[in-house]
Amino acid sequence: MKWTILVAGFLSAAANAGGGPLGIDHRWNRDDNGIWKTGVQDIVRYGSLAAGVGLALWEGGETRLGRTAWQSIDSVALTSVIVLAAKPAFGRERPRDTDDPDQWRKGGRSFPSGEVSQLAALVTPYVLEYGHENPAVYALELLPAYAAIARMKVQEHWQTDVLAAFAIGTASGYFAHRRSPMVLGVLPGGFSVGIKKRF
Repeated sequence: MKWTILVAGFLSAAANAGGGPLGIDHRWNRDDNGIWKTGVQDIVRYGSLAAGVGLALWEGGETRLGRTAWQSIDSVALTSVIVLAAKPAFGRERPRDTDDPDQWRKGGRSFPSGEVSQLAALVTPYVLEYGHENPAVYALELLPAYAAIARMKVQEHWQTDVLAAFAIGTASGYFAHRRSPMVLGVLPGGFSVGIKKRF
């Protein structure tokens, strides 16, 4: 679902494209107001991450929801490592710094988007675990979709930056969902019980 909405939106803008690896990259007019404001983006990102960690700690790893929450934490950790390695390797300039999307290896940090990849990584294990039973879970995909649009509106990322981030986050989520939670395995055993069970 997320790919359909996101790709349709980006491909419809291809007529105005200026370049980049898929020929769809162009700088959007800057809009750092309302829901697109950088502070609101931070609230969505860090609030979602905090809620994910809180749920994992609350549930522990013994329940289905708790196991999924810890897989989500694994997914975010994995995607964060990938993005931290990719940004300096690609060195792509941000749209706020240039109107040329083909400025690679210039010391920039545009490719890929860390915000979008982390939110995609956070929600993917929940979607994979519960989406077939309860299609409303797919609404979680609105978090990385919002981040993708918001990051382009404040000229922090190009279209292919956020598409790559969606792919990285989703792949990390898929990988984490297929395994036992790794982070939970390295923490002291008390974390597998969960806070709720102690009360």
